[in-house]
Amino acid sequence: MEATRLEAVLEEPSGYPYPEGGWAVVDVETTGLGRTDRIVSVGVYRLDPRGEVQDHWYTPVNPGRDPGPVWIHGLTSEHLAGAPAFPEIAESLAERLSGRVLVAHNALFDWSMISREYARMGGRAPVEQRLCTIVLARDLRLPLANHRLGTLAGHFGVIPRQAHHALDDARVLAEVFRPSLRLAVQAGLRLPLHACVPLADLGDEAAGGSAPAQGSRGGGWSPYRPARRRPACPYPNPGRWQQDRPLVQGMRIAISGDTATDREVLEDRVVEAGLHVATSVSSRTSLLVTNEQGSWTAKARRAREVGTPVLDEAAFLQLLQGVVPQGGEPAPGPDRGPA
Repeated sequence: MEATRLEAVLEEPSGYPYPEGGWAVVDVETTGLGRTDRIVSVGVYRLDPRGEVQDHWYTPVNPGRDPGPVWIHGLTSEHLAGAPAFPEIAESLAERLSGRVLVAHNALFDWSMISREYARMGGRAPVEQRLCTIVLARDLRLPLANHRLGTLAGHFGVIPRQAHHALDDARVLAEVFRPSLRLAVQAGLRLPLHACVPLADLGDEAAGGSAPAQGSRGGGWSPYRPARRRPACPYPNPGRWQQDRPLVQGMRIAISGDTATDREVLEDRVVEAGLHVATSVSSRTSLLVTNEQGSWTAKARRAREVGTPVLDEAAFLQLLQGVVPQGGEPAPGPDRGPA
């Protein structure tokens, strides 16, 4: 790996809790950004616990559909015609991910795309934790104009050779992750590791439908988390949820991190129950739903600061079946009919 300008001045304290299995630095290129989109290439750099490169691996992947934004990743239908489909590379990829922390730039996206590919096969990606280099850069308070990979690379003196090529993006990320890791070690910073919850929802594919070709002419783009304008909640906020009490219509519900239920579907159920979807956490937030109690997301950190109650997804879904109106009896929720 190429040396960076910071390595010579960093000293490594002993006793830092490195992950025993090391790291898998990953980049995927895809047909688009939606939950029904497919992977067209994967690049992986395996690093030992201290960030030293062990090996690297790359493969194109035939998505079985329009490859999407060719002008970004450069992989045309002709290029991918002879490439293996994901089930053919799944075992090789699993060998490179197993037992390691997945590292990616905007790691939730890469993890979600990989997780859904395995889910289509009826399996599960062998990843228990992930680390996002965007979050790590923010935690390190690096003096960056923005958190794009190119900006982070420039800060550490790493030169990209082929942007949006999965292997080169993985190389660049591996080279910026090593000094970032050493800065975190030097500062005694707790690494922002997130538990990976298997994603269950496959969008239209779950019902047997075919997904549109994202990025193709007439198909349009499907953002990974589409922003939706929802009607204002008609009920006033009754305050915070209390332990062993039901949810009350009007409560402000924030959601953070991975959920087994597709996020948009989960938010729809919140709205249908007469609750308010909060996009951030404040002292007025009634409840934070997260599957990672010790999460380092901005919402989870803020919840700890202001004392917002926290529940996991399974417990929240149980409560969602018995939402009560303010001062009344349980109201029909998304899974409840009339008595």
